[in-house]
Amino acid sequence: MFNKNLKLVIAGLIIAYAIYQFIEDNIGNGISLILLSTIFIFLYFRNEIILLSFLRMRKQDLAGTKKWLDKIKNPEAALTVKQQGYYNYLHGIIFSQTNLTQAEKYFKKALKLGLTMDYDVAMAKLSLAGISMQKRRKREATMLLNEAKKLDKNNMLTDQIKMMQQQMKKI
Repeated sequence: MFNKNLKLVIAGLIIAYAIYQFIEDNIGNGISLILLSTIFIFLYFRNEIILLSFLRMRKQDLAGTKKWLDKIKNPEAALTVKQQGYYNYLHGIIFSQTNLTQAEKYFKKALKLGLTMDYDVAMAKLSLAGISMQKRRKREATMLLNEAKKLDKNNMLTDQIKMMQQQMKKI
């Protein structure tokens, strides 16, 4: 895994060499190099380790997801701000199975750093509402549930929200 700034430097060098190839009338080489540089530019905005972690998460393999995330040694240097948000979001999902206090910390940090998709924000707030409910903080849980309901535009979390509201009545 390359540092985020190193990816841009490599892309810049490849583009510079592609321009040199265009000047030397090697148009095919120049086009190929431009396409190669787009890979590094894409990986600047979408970190490869985060992408592989999401693939493991889709297979419900939390241990594999954790293994991939552990390969990122210094998230602040290697990831952009949004990627750091997703890094913390994935850690929150992993720790929500074992350690609620740590999961709450990761979800709050992910929301602070920002997540791009409304569904991910809604899921993080729903998870935080569940953690708040477990810790008997009903007002905070209600507020987070309402925010999650507003963000869930595709009604993908409707059943979970209704179930959590039913459980909240028992508290």
